Amino acid sequence: MTGKRPPPPLDEEALRELALRYVGRFATSRARLLAYLGRKIKERGWGGEAPADPQALVDRLSELRYVDDAGYATMKSASLTRRGYGARRVAESLRADGISEVDREEADAQTASESWQAADRFARRKRLGPYALTLPDPKQREKAIAAFLRAGHNYETARRWIDAAPGEVPEQEE
Repeated sequence: MTGKRPPPPLDEEALRELALRYVGRFATSRARLLAYLGRKIKERGWGGEAPADPQALVDRLSELRYVDDAGYATMKSASLTRRGYGARRVAESLRADGISEVDREEADAQTASESWQAADRFARRKRLGPYALTLPDPKQREKAIAAFLRAGHNYETARRWIDAAPGEVPEQEE
């Protein structure tokens, strides 16, 4: 019998230490931290005297500003925008992370103001439109527009970038 012994069930102190270790290592939202703690309780079981209350722990860490949904949303949206993703894709990612509409306001404004630069980064990274060597044939054009749409850009932006001749970056409309 060389198997590992299973870890002991969690109690309040062990759960708090898990939460602190998690927020110390990862930028996270309240919803993601709550899901992590719930998963750990399910995996290891609960051995505490009082019933497990991961929501109270998440609330306390939020009060102490260890978890800040608005700051997380701003950081995550900036990261996704730098990678060339559009507003729709950024919003979907933040919604999946459990960020509320109120906490997303600043992030949404930042994403909207940088949408043209994000489209430029996407086109450059994928070598589309002005960064392609040749004009695409109709089938390639449709695939390129679909790639832009999957990245969260709107159709008008995708069309303007894809229809740009190689070497000619389109002008941003005001």
